[in-house]
Amino acid sequence: MNLMINLALGYYNTLPPISKAYGTLCFLTTVLCQLQILTPGFLALYYPFVFKKFEIWRLFTSFFFLGKFSINFGIRLLMIARYGVQLEKGAFEKRTADFLWMMIFGAISLLVLSAIPFLQSFLLGIPMVSMLLYVWSREYPNSQINMYGLVQLRSFYLPWAMLALDVIFGSEILPGLLGIMVGHLYYYFAVLYPLASGKSYLKTPMWVHRIVARFRLGVQANSPVRLANTNTGSGAFRGRSYRLSQ
Repeated sequence: MNLMINLALGYYNTLPPISKAYGTLCFLTTVLCQLQILTPGFLALYYPFVFKKFEIWRLFTSFFFLGKFSINFGIRLLMIARYGVQLEKGAFEKRTADFLWMMIFGAISLLVLSAIPFLQSFLLGIPMVSMLLYVWSREYPNSQINMYGLVQLRSFYLPWAMLALDVIFGSEILPGLLGIMVGHLYYYFAVLYPLASGKSYLKTPMWVHRIVARFRLGVQANSPVRLANTNTGSGAFRGRSYRLSQ
């Protein structure tokens, strides 16, 4: 038993910071809902409550609920552990700020789309995971995926296959479709358009670089922000400073 726990902790500690944080928050949110400490209704995005009752937390908590403990919950969590981690360790290696910005851009886009009546979605965890899966499928389009030991397909088609399975098993199609839409929006402006035009309109903002540097989250190669150690002073007068790369 101790060996299994040590192996699990060892694996957990090797996970990259953003995927690990997001997956952990999703798991803990489900645990709290399962224990009835929280309810999905308390977490859900409902704009009248956000603006009229100032329940601002809904803009954040709606991204962390993947459903109660079930096979579907396990599949979504495994998607974060596999595809989110592979993205962060592979295509976004040494680009922690860029990966965090992708997640933030995806979250903002989903919040905007959810304000449109016919695209309204109250829980945005599944769309966020679907977005990660879509971006992964574009970064690794030719990988071979074996789905449940029954069908083998190119990873490029995996988001659409998962969407089809959602429909077959009676789940709503909208959450997964929103994730694919936002994933394509990100990939187009972050990768395809810059390759075609030489211009990029989706560069990682400075404040995201500052967050990564301030909290020492992973690594960002060629970051415009460098954390400078300041040894002057002591106690309450000792702090951190940032240096902008020229």
